Amino acid sequence: MAAPPAWGARLVVIGAGAVGVTIALRLRRMGHDVTLLSTDAPGSENAASYGNAGWLSPGSVVPISMPGMWKKLPGYLLDAQGPLRLRPSSLPHIWLWLLRFVACGATRARARAIASALRPFLADAPDRHAALAAEAGVPELIQRKGLLIVYPDEAAYEADAFGWQLRRENGVRWRTLDRTALEAACPGLGPRYGFAAQISDGAHCADPGGYVAALATLAREQGVRFADGHVDGFVTEAGQVRGVSTAGRVVACDGVVVAAGMGSRALGAMLGDSVPLVSERGYHVQIPGVTDEPPVPVMMSDLKFGITPMKGGMRAAGQVEFAPDGAAPDWRRARILLDRLRDGLPLVKIGGFSTVRHWMGNRPSTPDCLPVIGPSPSTRGVFYATGHGHLGLVSAPWTAELIGRMVGGDTVPEAAPYDPARFLGSRRRGPRRGSARP
Repeated sequence: MAAPPAWGARLVVIGAGAVGVTIALRLRRMGHDVTLLSTDAPGSENAASYGNAGWLSPGSVVPISMPGMWKKLPGYLLDAQGPLRLRPSSLPHIWLWLLRFVACGATRARARAIASALRPFLADAPDRHAALAAEAGVPELIQRKGLLIVYPDEAAYEADAFGWQLRRENGVRWRTLDRTALEAACPGLGPRYGFAAQISDGAHCADPGGYVAALATLAREQGVRFADGHVDGFVTEAGQVRGVSTAGRVVACDGVVVAAGMGSRALGAMLGDSVPLVSERGYHVQIPGVTDEPPVPVMMSDLKFGITPMKGGMRAAGQVEFAPDGAAPDWRRARILLDRLRDGLPLVKIGGFSTVRHWMGNRPSTPDCLPVIGPSPSTRGVFYATGHGHLGLVSAPWTAELIGRMVGGDTVPEAAPYDPARFLGSRRRGPRRGSARP
């Protein structure tokens, strides 16, 4: 068994999104010599965590894949205005992933297992993020006002009973609101919605990009080095990583954490590891200068998108689009969000598409709805922290804790559901404990 890394081990974290920056900060606090390597600045619009709805919700334990989804999928795909679209040109590349994705939550037992595995990332996420934001000098960016999930009526809420049962089984608390209570909690909501569930323990980030940038500043102040560069290979010796190759130079190291979002798939392939990520493209529109936005974040249950009051304006985020790698954004998806926003908040003055900010990003998603966190099956000293799908921002603190323990040589049995080796079709040979030392 390899010994845990000594104080000051040289570690490289690849990726400067919410997950990568939080991990770098954690490893530096453990006394390691940390370099964070990325092609984009922390908080950049190129990161998936920049553009999400900003929700920090214990209720997000419900997996995207649920029993009966196979019946709904054709309707989603055929509905040009629906929340899920698949470009036909992408199908040859992702059909197997889609089959595994639908199968992963096809039974109640499977959905329960996923929800249980997601719970540790979410249960105390508002507390963890509030503490990080306060230390980074931006406590105002984590706002604890609760979250609303709205339904057309009580019958629609009851039809979602299994999802709420999963939340209850995983410690989520909420109260229901009729139309009168809903109007008081969210003035200006359209008449389409007459019932809601209010998750009082939920919170949101008022500026995901600014928050990640602030965490990066904190990490830099605490001694994390930041370097720009595209990774083009790894240096290994007798099965142990010894360096990261970028732009003709090698950053020598004792260990590497791959936290590069969708880029982790290609990085894993360089090492001979299968990291089956597919991009669930997400879109948002953000309307600046809104004075009568909802006072709390709102999720439209039927239209599958969230509305969040943010520092830069009211943001509507959602949509899932499967498209070939590198394909241009389909801004019709963002226009749909804008139209749905008008439907949901008819009293809010919203201009045309040219007057709002719009964004598209790549959510790195696995076929079993769980992240990839743990040691490489092929190379000692390499750890993965990727594949969080819709939950990268909220999951960052607990992911960093898991990686810190693994890098320190601890056995982390609770991380077994996220083991990268699960995609190899066979059990990992040899010890499961990771280490950043040979």
